[in-house]
Amino acid sequence: MKEYIEERTIEIANYIIECNATVRQAAKTFGVSKSTVHKDCTERLGRLNPGLAKQVRKVLDVNKSERHIRGGLATKEKYAHNHV
Repeated sequence: MKEYIEERTIEIANYIIECNATVRQAAKTFGVSKSTVHKDCTERLGRLNPGLAKQVRKVLDVNKSERHIRGGLATKEKYAHNHV
């Protein structure tokens, strides 16, 4: 694996843990695609730093369990703005 990919993977992982960020937020912050962030956090990070990978997995699992709530709130806010 190229060095810049390893560095990016570690930086993204630390960002997700520190900010409780979603994959989309991390992708936007680092200027890469959601697919890249997901691959970095699920595949590459496990080989580079298994302990960090477990911490990231916990944050991503929480985000996944809450995503239906976030989606509902976003839709509610969207329609609240349209009907005012």
